[in-house]
Amino acid sequence: MSIAESGSLTRRERQRAATVEEIKEVARGLMRDHGASEVRFTDIAKEMGMTPPALYRYYADRDELLTDLIADGYRDLGRTVAAARETVDQDDVAGRWIVVGKAYRDWARSEPAQFALILGMPLPGYVAPEDGPTTDAAKDAMGQLAQLFLRAAELGVLSEPLVREVADELVAHFEEKDELVGDAIPAATHQAMLHAWATLHGVTCLDVYGQFDWMGEAARDALFESTLRSAALAAGFPVS
Repeated sequence: MSIAESGSLTRRERQRAATVEEIKEVARGLMRDHGASEVRFTDIAKEMGMTPPALYRYYADRDELLTDLIADGYRDLGRTVAAARETVDQDDVAGRWIVVGKAYRDWARSEPAQFALILGMPLPGYVAPEDGPTTDAAKDAMGQLAQLFLRAAELGVLSEPLVREVADELVAHFEEKDELVGDAIPAATHQAMLHAWATLHGVTCLDVYGQFDWMGEAARDALFESTLRSAALAAGFPVS
């Protein structure tokens, strides 16, 4: 809960919420400077002028703090992508795909530490809860892509994807695991949707982690957009 949403809380609860937000902001600052794997209670406490044991009044351990930070990261990414999506008419699914992809990349470039935390290498020693805030926040954020494909299917503008064969194991996974998409799109399109996200994520990682620094900014932008279009075409998405 943000402080802005805490109007009904008592004074003590508001103070606690403010301290929790400060802890998370200090942790994010340390991540930007040193990487997520180096976040320690002792460093956070030092930045805040507290003793390390005092932090345990707010978080049981580092994993609980990381879970909170990961959920916040997914929510921030989801809000950013959703805001970009709403700048384009809902029936212009091709236009929405492009702006959503650009928003994903722009957020990752502006928040590389949070991007690495939620979509980078797993943190050593961190054990994510099987269900909870991170799972729900991740589904909400990553569901933005699925919504675009579902809308395109509703409009009847999805073509057959470039790759039509789907392994039985993947079909079974879709049927068992993906409640959001269900049977609204065929398995081949579901697979293509994941291909499109993997392409978007891959090219974003290359950009965020400096692998395109040898290119000028305009060239990087052009390459990114052409990659988005290529992925969409392979998925049967109506991008010219």
